[in-house]
Amino acid sequence: MTLNREQILREMGLGPVWKLRTALVEKVAAAEPLREVVKVIAAAPPSAAMAWDELAVAVAACRQCRLCEARKQAVLGVGDVNADWLFVGEGPGAEEDQRGEPFIGQAGKLLDNMLAAIGLKRGQDVYIANAVKCRPPENRTPAPEEIAACRPYLVRQIELIQPKLIVALGRPAAQTLLQSEIKIAAARGKLHDYHGIPLIVTYHPAYLLRTLADKAKAWEDLCFMRRTMAAQKGG
Repeated sequence: MTLNREQILREMGLGPVWKLRTALVEKVAAAEPLREVVKVIAAAPPSAAMAWDELAVAVAACRQCRLCEARKQAVLGVGDVNADWLFVGEGPGAEEDQRGEPFIGQAGKLLDNMLAAIGLKRGQDVYIANAVKCRPPENRTPAPEEIAACRPYLVRQIELIQPKLIVALGRPAAQTLLQSEIKIAAARGKLHDYHGIPLIVTYHPAYLLRTLADKAKAWEDLCFMRRTMAAQKGG
């Protein structure tokens, strides 16, 4: 059976959500039968024309690297899409992979406590994302080719959010954003730059759960973040 554009979008649960007739939408409209739609989306890297809805569909259907093979679902991110604060971690863990939201295990609870310490709350002027959107097997560190395949999605998220400050949680996130080799001990406490946006590097909450001695340093980083944001807002 041949499906027209409207039927294809309804089958995908998108209905009238996609308003812009971007190149991706045009390809979806032309794809026959429906099973070819997923191939079209998965093969299309994110572009400057992608809105949130299109980006979410592209990430959910992505097969650009082998991480897609074992995932339950891709995890795009969560929070305020107009946030001033953007926190970027490494990748989903088992619980995140199951529920489709980043930082919801013990590391997530610690991150929430860290946010609260500087007057922030998940979902309120805060967006949380990861360097890779699919869970690496056994929660291993993402491979360089996996990070490279997923990086365009993170880049587009930053373009859409336009945060005033980016916080890289851990080495993989920092290296993904800064595109260079990073050592946390040397990178923290300094103001880095991501295409004109201030960027601060700190420890990943999962690391802090294993290394309690560095929690004091993380607190210093949180205070540095707060001062930086105040300066960004002119306060």
